[in-house]
Amino acid sequence: MSEFLNHINSPSDLRHLTPSELPILAKELREFIINIVATKEGHLGASLGVVELTIALHYVFNTPEDLLVWDVGHQAYGHKILTGRKEIFHTNRQLGGISGFPKRSESVYDAFGVGHSSTSISAVLGMAIASKLKGENRQHIAVIGDASIASGMAFEGLNHAGVTDANILIILNDNAIGIDPSVGALKQYLTNVKKGTEKQDNIFEALNFNYSGPIDGHNLELLLEELQRLKEVKGPKLLHVITTKGKGLKQAEEQQVKYHAPGKFDALTGEIVPSQKEDLPPKFQDVFGETILELAKQNEKIIGITPAMPTGSSLKLMMDELPERAFDVGIAEQHAVTLAAGMATQGMVVFCNIYSTFLQRAYDQVIHDVALQNLPVIFCLDRAGLVGEDGATHHGVFDLAYLRCIPNLIIFAPRNEIELRNMMYTAQLGLEHPIAIRYPRGRGTSLDWKQPFQKIEIGKGIELQKGTKIAVLSIGSISKNVSEAIDSLSKPELVAHFDMRFVKPLDQTLLHKIFSDYKYILTIEDGTIKGGFGSAVVEFAALHKYITSITVLGLPDEFIEHGSVEKLFHQQKLDSKSLASIIQEIIRLHDQS
Repeated sequence: MSEFLNHINSPSDLRHLTPSELPILAKELREFIINIVATKEGHLGASLGVVELTIALHYVFNTPEDLLVWDVGHQAYGHKILTGRKEIFHTNRQLGGISGFPKRSESVYDAFGVGHSSTSISAVLGMAIASKLKGENRQHIAVIGDASIASGMAFEGLNHAGVTDANILIILNDNAIGIDPSVGALKQYLTNVKKGTEKQDNIFEALNFNYSGPIDGHNLELLLEELQRLKEVKGPKLLHVITTKGKGLKQAEEQQVKYHAPGKFDALTGEIVPSQKEDLPPKFQDVFGETILELAKQNEKIIGITPAMPTGSSLKLMMDELPERAFDVGIAEQHAVTLAAGMATQGMVVFCNIYSTFLQRAYDQVIHDVALQNLPVIFCLDRAGLVGEDGATHHGVFDLAYLRCIPNLIIFAPRNEIELRNMMYTAQLGLEHPIAIRYPRGRGTSLDWKQPFQKIEIGKGIELQKGTKIAVLSIGSISKNVSEAIDSLSKPELVAHFDMRFVKPLDQTLLHKIFSDYKYILTIEDGTIKGGFGSAVVEFAALHKYITSITVLGLPDEFIEHGSVEKLFHQQKLDSKSLASIIQEIIRLHDQS
């Protein structure tokens, strides 16, 4: 039983403890996080690493009056537990439960909604300036990791903050790792600072920050003393703390990449619970990773780039075997895209692998540096569509809409892993335009996916099933749900199914035939219906003055919350059973007309 944690429902309860009791609370909080995440899953290592820091912050500062912002939010589980969400923490990341990230609508203690990295410094500076303008005497604290602070946006925030008198405290949580190990010159600088071998001027002092540290981020006595001191120091301050990601669980400390989000594990031993299923189809990310390595061995011009996701994208396979041609550039999506563009000008074949939700951060670079110059960069957009438990900040549901309006850009969505493999092969043969290949998180449908390469004709859709009354047009991996829905119908022969494959360019020849042959058309996509694939089909119909009845299915004009992909598809009526009901209803209406 927890001696102290059971009685803490808010930071005000926490402040009744004596400093000597806080290490006991830290042990209890770690055990609580481990026990819940072991069965419910989630981001483990980051939260274990900041247990002492979390306790110290809420103990010293008067939250929520003092504003605390967690960068990204992977490390905020302890924060949530101490701020009134202990009893519902078991619902973390589940449909209808609390978010896996700080979220303003969830708690007054969540001063800023996060999920993407490197936003905390800009946000907390904005809060501090606003507080000063309103005459409020508040503290403003941002906790940012060594991987996130290397991002361009973090530097922009530091650059501005350094010429203000804003009352902000930036806490650099330095554990030398993000999801994968941190990279770049700043990492080396911080490593030298920790070792005491850094000979250059302090970079943060050069930016006009009052710098202190580095100190042990697991020493509560030191943390309390230094935070109490900094509380009285005015202007921009930076405290450098050294922590161990996964602190308190042996395996999480030793295997920090694997235990960032390990899935289910044994809370006592720390061992990850093996999957019960065998002979599963591969994950799309692994198809990408194995295919780019295979192609790169044959084509010496192929380059791989990822912004801080070598394991998540599986580019690590190429980085291990061909390190001179595979690059992790850190949390720097804008740089990744323009780096790819620069390489493309010199005739290199560049695969730039970025999660769909993170490409949003490099939108200008896609337009200005790639598409405007018509450079044949190959964007591989992982985690497209609904991604599940990470929720609204991570769903890749806007890419079809935000990319479709960009001139010169080809947009392709493979329905399975064989199509992904073949499109990667086709792209490296040489394209006249840049291409975005978007594919989902999770597994494909085939065990026998390593087929001989076949070239795909750009802008060419295919008929998967013939039908007599209704044409269903799908894009990407949601084709599986559509096929299952049609197969479950009493009269599947009434429904034709087309995999359009390309959102841009659309297969106009095929569309003209479909609109000529069918009175009812249903489009289905796992992206926003505003401006997406269905919109493109409707625009085509309007342009060519077709009066065919068109129903557009996809995701509504709202942010979709967290939950398993299966449950979210059911919620949005994009699962096979719901699609079958919709198709059946269209058939019924067709028979009545």
